[in-house]
Amino acid sequence: MKPRISVLTLGVTDLEQSLAFYRDGLGLPTQGIVGREFEHGAVAFFELSGGLRLAIWAQDDLAHDSGLTKGSPASVSIGHNVASRQEVDDVMAEALRAGAEIVKAAQDTFYGGYAGYFRDPSGHLWEVVWNPASIPAEDDFSP
Repeated sequence: MKPRISVLTLGVTDLEQSLAFYRDGLGLPTQGIVGREFEHGAVAFFELSGGLRLAIWAQDDLAHDSGLTKGSPASVSIGHNVASRQEVDDVMAEALRAGAEIVKAAQDTFYGGYAGYFRDPSGHLWEVVWNPASIPAEDDFSP
């Protein structure tokens, strides 16, 4: 197996609401929902930096496809690293305006950084992080 992830798929409670949250609220680029012509196939993909894609798929459809039962979406957090403390605050405010629930307001961390947590409309947990000890190259923050 090669050391890469190409698609991160979130099972969401409401596909249309989640599409609006990620596309309209957070501004992630997408072609919208595709695959409606297939039973259990409706999904939306968002292009992220570095060739990574975020996919949202209805929880029932993901469960059907995998053969597993629906699980707790809060058992995983998605990290979004940014280049400054101010950018943490900006992203947290953007998420709140888009309909996110702020789980933990941005604050200083034990490791000298600054971070906060929010949940999307389906309950997926995101951490927005500025860590001065591991600041990547500037182009790592490009879309």
